[in-house]
Amino acid sequence: MPLPRVLLTNPIHPEVARQLAVHFDLHLASATDAATLQRAASDASFIVVRSPLPDDLFANAPRLRGVVRHGAGLDMIPVHAASRHGVAVANVPAVNARSVAEYAVAQMLNLARHLTLINTTLRTTSWAAARQLADGASDLQGKTVAIVGMGAIGQALARICALGFGMRVLGIRRSPAPDTELLHYVTLTQALPQADYLVLACPLSDSTRGLIGAAELASMKPGARLINVARGPVVDDAALVAALRSGALAGAALDVFSTQPLPASSPLLGLPHVLLSPHLAGITQESMRRMSEGVASQLLEMQDGRLPHHFVNPEAQEAILARWSNLPQS
Repeated sequence: MPLPRVLLTNPIHPEVARQLAVHFDLHLASATDAATLQRAASDASFIVVRSPLPDDLFANAPRLRGVVRHGAGLDMIPVHAASRHGVAVANVPAVNARSVAEYAVAQMLNLARHLTLINTTLRTTSWAAARQLADGASDLQGKTVAIVGMGAIGQALARICALGFGMRVLGIRRSPAPDTELLHYVTLTQALPQADYLVLACPLSDSTRGLIGAAELASMKPGARLINVARGPVVDDAALVAALRSGALAGAALDVFSTQPLPASSPLLGLPHVLLSPHLAGITQESMRRMSEGVASQLLEMQDGRLPHHFVNPEAQEAILARWSNLPQS
């Protein structure tokens, strides 16, 4: 009897892949465009998601039981379409939170000390020119960081900033919460004029899309910097570029963008005080293994007929279980 096929949109941790190959026929997609993924999913029982799935994929995948996000964010999966077609959706939340928080701190330090610019100047100009750039550097100690989104990433970041650097931490979340020894909860409007660093770590939703626009950027204090590890559309791109060009915002570190990959025509590429990375804040050797292990356990649960541990579309549970009962085991 053939093993059930698992489509990987992108590679997973190699050791976990070897373990899964005992139970599943693993197939790595040859590309991640919509047409390729749709063709590759036509005979798949499960999909491991690290690239966006097209909305119409589920209608053309008759054997598909479930999809698991290799990570936490669900914006790569059209969950409503999956539910309509009786496909279970799961994710692996929180396991890369510390990795993302460490990335955010690294970029705060990079911006504060001009490390990337100093490295480039030393290599391309001179020792003296690079050393002179240190005159404008600053410490993190005593600065105020405002964190939008106080989930696992925000909480991890708050601990590092408060306990590791002696920073004042402001937390912004959807619902009120009592202050803690590490942080003070405020509204976004209250936080912006106080923040030396604004870190975006919130999910993308209707309420957070375009959350940081021209008005919000204009209300930030002179010399403030922005770090986005949330999703690109949380920030108005044109407003961000304008604030950086005018000097109203001293710098930014961006791991996510409204259009990914970042187009070669993006004005962000030409701004010297902007640090760019290709959506990798949560990717380390350790976090990749943790995420892959979380995926593997849920694939095995679903193959055994059980709903996954981090099941995210329970509104479709009845339809999913009914459909599973009519599907072959592989």
